[in-house]
Amino acid sequence: MRYTDPMKTATIPSIRVEPELRERLESLLGEGETLSSFVEATVRSAVEYRQVQADFHSRGKQSSLHYEATGISYSTDEIVSELRRMTEVRRKELRAK
Repeated sequence: MRYTDPMKTATIPSIRVEPELRERLESLLGEGETLSSFVEATVRSAVEYRQVQADFHSRGKQSSLHYEATGISYSTDEIVSELRRMTEVRRKELRAK
């Protein structure tokens, strides 16, 4: 399991769902998968997704503030060219390994 840290664990509040939803969920569980493990994995995935969203918005806000402070901006073509260059550099690094 994921609980290798000696720190105490906490519980997530239980939620009420219609019996039909629970039955559908239970019918889709993988071999050896429990309802609890499914809920935990789903919550972890949702937390990760929300963190990615929050980081994206934070970077966008920082970029906006940087533009407002400096007036420096880049065209779409410049950005795409730089991303392509970075991708090609990374491909070459991976091929060399």
